[in-house]
Amino acid sequence: MRPPVLGRRNHLFCLFCGSDPGGRRAACIYTIIETCKLNSIDPQAYLTDILGRIADHPIQRTSEMLPWHWKK
Repeated sequence: MRPPVLGRRNHLFCLFCGSDPGGRRAACIYTIIETCKLNSIDPQAYLTDILGRIADHPIQRTSEMLPWHWKK
């Protein structure tokens, strides 16, 4: 996970905002992005699609939206 390490100093003030919840959110986003990369998925395409559909998706079927189940 080299990208988060390289950007840590740059993102410290604008992303984390000095709070624990901000750090947890950043960790979740980094995890999703790296999982997409491990599954040969373009993270931007994945997030664009998922964020556009998630509000109408049944909560019982959220596992279908995980990166390794996602289809373009």
